[in-house]
Amino acid sequence: MKHMRQIVTKAVVAKGKKRTESREILCPPNTPSSILGCWVINHSCQSKKHGRYVEVTGKFDINVWYAHHDHSKTSVFTETIQYKDRIKLHYRDRDSTGEEVHLRVLQQPNCTEAIIIEKGTKFQVTVERELLAEVVGETTIYIQVQEDEVEEEWVFGEESSSVAAVPANLPNDSEDSSSL
Repeated sequence: MKHMRQIVTKAVVAKGKKRTESREILCPPNTPSSILGCWVINHSCQSKKHGRYVEVTGKFDINVWYAHHDHSKTSVFTETIQYKDRIKLHYRDRDSTGEEVHLRVLQQPNCTEAIIIEKGTKFQVTVERELLAEVVGETTIYIQVQEDEVEEEWVFGEESSSVAAVPANLPNDSEDSSSL
């Protein structure tokens, strides 16, 4: 006889993904002659669910290595950037409860372009990042149960062992053979 049974379990009930590209304007203390390099480090973020969205607040440091004073000196300018992203959730199970958010950084913030703007006084840095939010909650799944006590037959491979017996009266290699 077969019937249905329901199981309450935790599962991913909603997901959302967002790729963000932002342009950050930085004001270094010296008038830049050229940009020698740009990198993004120290990324950290937190997430919280708000209705059908996950709100992510985070920050990272932008470092710009640049030449100034007519290419006679170099410096690294660092600025911490704070951001807030909203990730729209797509649900598979609308009736879940006890939701918790798991956030994964698919692409750490990184610099895709750094240029000098505003008559050579500021940097414009383009930064991209990509985040994935998963919501885990309790949900119900249904399985079909067969009540007959039928167990599949187990298949066992043939197994054998052979042990070579050594007669007790033969000399051991470590014994002195002259005593024979």
